Amino acid sequence: MTTMVRRTTLLVRDMDASLAFYRDVLGLDVYYDNEIPLTGELLPAGDKGDVTRLVIVRGEDPVIGMIGLLQWIDPVKPAPPVDHTVGYGNPIFVLAVDDAAATHDRAKAHDCTIRAPLSETEYPGADGGVVRVRSVGLFDPDGHFFECNQRLEG
Repeated sequence: MTTMVRRTTLLVRDMDASLAFYRDVLGLDVYYDNEIPLTGELLPAGDKGDVTRLVIVRGEDPVIGMIGLLQWIDPVKPAPPVDHTVGYGNPIFVLAVDDAAATHDRAKAHDCTIRAPLSETEYPGADGGVVRVRSVGLFDPDGHFFECNQRLEG
């Protein structure tokens, strides 16, 4: 059996704020942007006829690791307050970045909530060796947590 995770879709409150984060802070490119009326059959949220806006952003790979951003636009779906914690039911996204310091600087410039400032750490690798990374941990405008890692040599 072959399974490939192509995309994770997140519900967002404000598409413009989300795009600023995913495009300008994380450096992802917009792959798809369209309004989609719901059929009421597949997605376990919303009702038949609701109109959503789906934007899909992607990194370097053209197929895997995409992130969908879904906003209800008609009717507007009320959202709970943003919670900057990680708990059950909350994903933790881990991204490989070329320059964690630059990601940190862009996050500061965009007034992002930074949970873990720029730091370096080591942890056991899958092959029994040691992995060294420079990382920054931050939240998107909707409270989704991102660990951005730059792998360091030796």
